[in-house]
Amino acid sequence: MPSFDIACKVDWAELDNALNNTKKMIATRFDFRGVQAEIELDKKEKQLKFMTVDETKHAAMREMFLQSVMRRGMNPKTFEFKDAESGAAGALKRFVKIKEGIEQPIAKDIVARIKETKMKVTASIQGEEVRVTAKQIDDLQAVMKLLDGAGLSVPLQYVNMKRD
Repeated sequence: MPSFDIACKVDWAELDNALNNTKKMIATRFDFRGVQAEIELDKKEKQLKFMTVDETKHAAMREMFLQSVMRRGMNPKTFEFKDAESGAAGALKRFVKIKEGIEQPIAKDIVARIKETKMKVTASIQGEEVRVTAKQIDDLQAVMKLLDGAGLSVPLQYVNMKRD
């Protein structure tokens, strides 16, 4: 039976490229000259740390970062920006969570949405992915179209497509 997996994955190489592009843009901008502005990636914790002097600089860094991310073909929904916190020497820091894998509540929501359609497909949660199987590929494509238009809070990729 045809099947595919619904996943939420991060291309770490593209993320590194987007970060490097953002750092270059910050280094060349006039309004950032002589100002502390740093972006650090923690792959283990799956988060970024933005540090700068005020909220307007944070907004500018965020905008530059999201532009770089979109140019690299990544979805901006992958990043969840937290509130700014005060740091050392009057600097502000903001943590950005990197969403990878589909969390249980979202996976349950996806399965419920698929079941509501009453299509002849089976959806099951398998760790941080959701597997969808059907007798016809057209049904699988209809599920993809349904989920693309659902407006979920995480970016979805459809992987491991098997045709019988």
